Amino acid sequence: MPQKTFPRPAHPLVAQNVFRARTYAFHEISSFPRARSLLPEPVLPQQPGWVEVYWRAWEIAWSNLRRPRPNSGFVANFIDTAFNNNTFMWDSCFMVQFGLYGRRAFDFMGTLDNFYAKQHDDGFICREISTESGEDFFFPFDPDSTGPNIFAWAEWNYYRQTGDQSRLALVLPPLIAYHHWLRAHRTWPSRLYWATGLSSGMDNQPRIPDSDRYHQHWNWMDANLQALINCRILSRIAQTVEKEELVADLAEERAFLLRQINTRFWNPETNFFHDLSPAGEFSMVKSVAAYWALLDKEIVPTDRLDAFLAPLRDVEMFNRPHRVPSISADSPGYNGETGNYWCGGVWPPTNYMVLQGLNRAGKSRLAHKIARNHIEQMYAVFRQTDILWENYAPESPAPGQPAKPNFVGWSGLGPIAMLFENIIGLRTDWPQRRLTWNRYLVGPEPAGVRNYPLGADGRLDMLADREKVEIETNQAFTLTIHDESGSLQTAVPVGKTTLKL
Repeated sequence: MPQKTFPRPAHPLVAQNVFRARTYAFHEISSFPRARSLLPEPVLPQQPGWVEVYWRAWEIAWSNLRRPRPNSGFVANFIDTAFNNNTFMWDSCFMVQFGLYGRRAFDFMGTLDNFYAKQHDDGFICREISTESGEDFFFPFDPDSTGPNIFAWAEWNYYRQTGDQSRLALVLPPLIAYHHWLRAHRTWPSRLYWATGLSSGMDNQPRIPDSDRYHQHWNWMDANLQALINCRILSRIAQTVEKEELVADLAEERAFLLRQINTRFWNPETNFFHDLSPAGEFSMVKSVAAYWALLDKEIVPTDRLDAFLAPLRDVEMFNRPHRVPSISADSPGYNGETGNYWCGGVWPPTNYMVLQGLNRAGKSRLAHKIARNHIEQMYAVFRQTDILWENYAPESPAPGQPAKPNFVGWSGLGPIAMLFENIIGLRTDWPQRRLTWNRYLVGPEPAGVRNYPLGADGRLDMLADREKVEIETNQAFTLTIHDESGSLQTAVPVGKTTLKL
């Protein structure tokens, strides 16, 4: 007798998912030599090696740009994860973070459009999809099938860089439907979220005793943090596009998760957030995933912030020769020699997340130090191997083991996004037409950027030495400069401008 199946109810907002109705329209992918003139140029006369690895990262990324295969159901050109024949949700949300700096040459956000096009009627989106057939790699109720929930975070960062409000209106319905699916199928009766090693993105991290993969009925700290952050960002998106009625339920969930995270997941003995067992016991592992808490200013109370950040400065924890390992050096299971993947390996995506959080918490100087250490270590390995790696060893300038070579992929985050945002120190808020420059690299020769993208089609050249800043732009904006001598804020007009420092 055939097995009876039970159809899952459709989510009403999936009907508003415009990506599911799209078909692919051919768009040429420019060769890298042609695209290079449209990419921003870091100007760092004292660090030519960093500039070398920057251009190499773009060159490798360009070799991984793809058009959809016929009959795959993908709707846009995309950057391939460069891991196997599948595209990955976790990787893609990070790859677009550096891809947005190349948006005049290639629309990297199409990578996410392909996931939205594959959304199921009930809101589910698989975390791994074949680039050849377009088929999901997992069934929906496989514990490893989806996550982490960071699409909205990636979309909001893109909006802050570009001011593209029209995209927000398009992505809001599929993002809400996906959030609702996770809330319905990835929470316990307590309403707290769970994950697995694969669905968290950190495959073999030894957070759960006697398990490197499955959930063991634990409450996963990062899944709850990401859900809370998602509630805030979806609400911000809905407010921006005047669709607040779509997210009325998220305020209550956010308030609930905020209370639970600060009362149940916070360990006052370690001053850290930990995973929580069904019996209320803390995991012994300090995972870098705890620093998702910095992505929302309300999660970590002010009186806890310094203690929570202390492990990032502590050489016995996360302040290793290559910062920041995926688990702290005093955690059980830490492998200092190779990193053993997520058992201490240094990963560009989680480093980028930590730096984003530090900037949001007003700790941009610490973010600069960590980013500088990261790119110095990456460049040291690049000089030895001529390769960018998927992850790195925490105790020496060496690739992690195992680690995929030329993984751009998310390894472009360090030499591109971190270079602009945390080392050169540029932070864009284009909906407000604002640019902030934290100048930690101050020397006798002019340094800065050329051909830096502003908004949809703007560009900026901005170079500074110790005495003046030379600016040329086709977009007016407000510039704030912070350096060792103080702060300066000024309106920058179209054309050429010289500022005395």
